[in-house]
Amino acid sequence: MRTLNARLAPVLGLLLGCVLALGPGAPPRLSTASAQEGMPQAPSPSPAQASVETPANACAGSANFLIGAARSDITGPAAEVGMMGYGQVAQKTEGIHLRLYSRAFVIASPCNGRRVAFVSADLGMVFQAVKQQVVERLRSKLGDTFSDDNVLLSATHTHSGPGGFSHYTFYNLTTFGFVPQNFEAIVSGITDSILRANARLAEGSLRLSSGDLHGASINRSPEAYLRNPESERARYSDNVDNRMTLLRMTAADGRELGLVNWFAVHATSFGNTNTYITGDNKGLAAHTFEVEKGGRTPGGPDSFVAAFANSNEGDVSPNILGGTNGGGANDFEDAALSAKKQYDFAEHLWSTAGMPVMGGVDYRHAYVKMDAVDVAPAFTDGRTHRTCPAAIGLSMLAGAEDGPGFGSEGATCENVHDVWSQFTCSAVTTACQGEKPIVLEMGTMKPYPWTPEVLPLQVVTVGPLALVAVPFEVTTMAGRRLRDTVRAQLQGTGVTDVVIAGPANAYSGYVATREEYARQDYEGASTHFGPWTLGALQQSFTGLASALRDGTSVPPGPTPRDLRKVVVGLQPGVVFDDKLLWVDFGAVAEEAKASYVRGETASVTFWGGHPRNDLKLGGTFLRVQRRESDGTWRDVANDGDGVALYHWQREFCVPTLACSHVRITWPIPRDTQPGMYRLVHEGNWKSGWDGRIHPYAGSSRPFTVR
Repeated sequence: MRTLNARLAPVLGLLLGCVLALGPGAPPRLSTASAQEGMPQAPSPSPAQASVETPANACAGSANFLIGAARSDITGPAAEVGMMGYGQVAQKTEGIHLRLYSRAFVIASPCNGRRVAFVSADLGMVFQAVKQQVVERLRSKLGDTFSDDNVLLSATHTHSGPGGFSHYTFYNLTTFGFVPQNFEAIVSGITDSILRANARLAEGSLRLSSGDLHGASINRSPEAYLRNPESERARYSDNVDNRMTLLRMTAADGRELGLVNWFAVHATSFGNTNTYITGDNKGLAAHTFEVEKGGRTPGGPDSFVAAFANSNEGDVSPNILGGTNGGGANDFEDAALSAKKQYDFAEHLWSTAGMPVMGGVDYRHAYVKMDAVDVAPAFTDGRTHRTCPAAIGLSMLAGAEDGPGFGSEGATCENVHDVWSQFTCSAVTTACQGEKPIVLEMGTMKPYPWTPEVLPLQVVTVGPLALVAVPFEVTTMAGRRLRDTVRAQLQGTGVTDVVIAGPANAYSGYVATREEYARQDYEGASTHFGPWTLGALQQSFTGLASALRDGTSVPPGPTPRDLRKVVVGLQPGVVFDDKLLWVDFGAVAEEAKASYVRGETASVTFWGGHPRNDLKLGGTFLRVQRRESDGTWRDVANDGDGVALYHWQREFCVPTLACSHVRITWPIPRDTQPGMYRLVHEGNWKSGWDGRIHPYAGSSRPFTVR
């Protein structure tokens, strides 16, 4: 098939403005097609891998676990970096609403000697390079304790974090290349959270609870959902998955350690005009739970860790009240509403979690070359089909309701909208991609594909809970079918709850059902590997789940590319910071008022430095402080609380363009204790003479809150 290399220039121009809305062999043998030329082969399995695994029932009746949890800061550059999610070139970071975190949980089973690390990270997605280097760093510290097999990295799918942390071109288009500083913040933070969670391993117990949370989500592609068979739709009460599954963790001495819950909804309450870094609705819900459990105080330890993880959210929106620019009607209010709904139901499941988790920890993992899977008739329409080189369709450019772009959804080769789609269908589209009018075939780009084709698939079980980790955004019905596939293979093992954990371990677009794909809404057009992608996943997970059930090993599959030496970044760093001659860094440019009434917003502007000089990982760019009776100032909020806002903007001052203004705003909660307060800004400035970085701090005048 002809590639798009010759026509790349016009297509690239279109793609730079498109909306990604990312969020984003026969059974039971796994399909692991041979690697492409130039791709390294997977190493031979170690003797331990090659041997028969521990049977799934070896830990039956055991409720003994070792548990550890930790939270680490992964907040990237808060200024002048394109954001990852909506794919808008103009959407660049300009501040922080809520810091981003990696929440890690290590669970080990003494009865079979196995352990797993589960991470929920406040990211749009976990790109393959992140997983590769996290595992590499864990091995350098802990040897064979962790590997691809037993590390599961998932993303909350916030669309309001800095981008540029993939090694694949397609996901770095709107950030104009790779951003090493952001990549390092993410990798080092995730690694740190796992290492500390592992170091905290101690005896504890797990409890599992689940229930249906209604009224917190809507299907953003209901017409595509209706393409699924009526008999299948009749099995479910809604066109979204309402199920929330929660795992409660308690230490042997009774201390509450943390929780993970999985609920399918996009983290797109903040729209594509937002420029504040934030964990969106899931980050807010997690923060609220941690505060309520006493594990979140300004500058305090992470003694309680709450992860609000994602699931099969591919066609699911949180914006039940509508909205514009991809987000809700009001970014902050809609995020708070979605967070409260998720928090309240998680609190209900937490308080009613009565089912003790019994069993052990187990897992299976394999890499699959997703663009060359021969899908058996049992997983298709009764005939053998093959997946395709990765490509996006015309409706992908139209975006979804959570991030509108150019044109409209539903453009197929049977229902072409215009001359452009007629051209793509006649000159580019192949029978392999079915109804999709191809606008870019990422899988055939040279010298490397623009998106990954060798992708990780993983099943993890913790007692009766099975996590199906997929590197895709899976639609509601696609997730249901995939869960049913895995559940069928794990019958008799004690598994009662099967959850889609995703997007996880890598990222390569969406997965829609064959019927949804035929409509070519955003989700179908963004299903990279063609109409039988879901069938390929069902086939591959049949092999993984049956191997886990039978206690047998699986082939590791082809090794994914490591592109760290060829990835390109085009963004310049900070050259130097400047200010007016008669002021200092940290000096107040616009002062706070002398007093405020609760419910008003306090604000102060400082002369500052560029936030890329120091990301303040584990620290803060702002503090809200209250004066105590002894005259000391005590922190009551920082930029990791989602309460006060840190905003950076470039200030044009003579004779340079290197000045910065930092505005700290604090919407004063109505339950704030009356008293004397101040707003503090901490930052770093870079010298133009020697390139050194210098810290500074400034504070507003004290003001009263009535």
